Amino acid sequence: MPKGSNQKFKLYRLAEIMLEKTDDEHYITMSEIKESLEEYGITADRKSLYADLKDLEVLGIEVEGEPVKNKYHYHVINRPFELPELKLLVDAIQSSKFITEKKSNTLIRKLEKLVSKYDAQKLQRQVYVSGRIKTMNESIYYSVDAIHNAITENKKIKFQYFQWNVKKEMELRHGGSYYHISPWGLSWDDENYYLVGYDFEANMIKHFRVDKMLHIALSDENREGKEHFNKLDMADYAKKSFGMFGGKEQTVKLLVDNTLAGVIIDRFGKNVIFYPVSETQFTVNVDVHVSNQFLSWIMSLGNGIKIIGPEVVCEQMKAEILRLQKQYS
Repeated sequence: MPKGSNQKFKLYRLAEIMLEKTDDEHYITMSEIKESLEEYGITADRKSLYADLKDLEVLGIEVEGEPVKNKYHYHVINRPFELPELKLLVDAIQSSKFITEKKSNTLIRKLEKLVSKYDAQKLQRQVYVSGRIKTMNESIYYSVDAIHNAITENKKIKFQYFQWNVKKEMELRHGGSYYHISPWGLSWDDENYYLVGYDFEANMIKHFRVDKMLHIALSDENREGKEHFNKLDMADYAKKSFGMFGGKEQTVKLLVDNTLAGVIIDRFGKNVIFYPVSETQFTVNVDVHVSNQFLSWIMSLGNGIKIIGPEVVCEQMKAEILRLQKQYS
């Protein structure tokens, strides 16, 4: 290929060079820029390069030149993401349970392209989270996208739903039949995505773990159940559902030691009202879906918390304790 035949790619290659080889700590001289362009078969003189560096601003790439001794050193400034922001994103990707290891590596490589090759090395981190097991379902990203598309287009979706059996095999629920659900939102709870939707046949709101949904497809039918979701606060729904386990929603009264005030706030938010009953305890009313998961959460906090109402929930707790006693006797 004749020298200079790639001239039409000059501005593109210049942008690539500046983005890859420079940052706040690494600079490049005009001579080095010319040498780098020549590696692509592109020739340039100093005068045209000054204009080209200015033209990069049109592409959103701002280049600054600083005099160092008898030379000017150039580098890219004001990138879309600062390095600490990208480190935060990388840590979030690596520690996220629902993102597979393969997809994590792919996403991080894409993020590395947003910084210089020097800063990219600083993004090659490893975050270890105790007890964290990456999902095995690579299709979850496309499932989430399909659900968002259905919500945007106001359409129902159909899908199959599975559970793992003791042989570690996928076992389709519902006899393998498709679920037909009106999707209204996605919830994030305990490191998992959940679809929250309306089931017309059951006339109720249901939730499904997205990584257990298979063969999602949009329906020609419009969504139903809008009146139910107009009354629903999605964040509040997730907060009330422990581990997204179902159960009847009830207002439960708790007697709590002051030392567990932070635990209550972390779970139910700062808007809950504490009613002091002594110097060491308070009561609080919380709205929850009463399930075995909720009862287990209460038990996990030891003798610092107690359900004191309503009576039906107290009886549920007693029954669960008796069941556990029999199971381990």
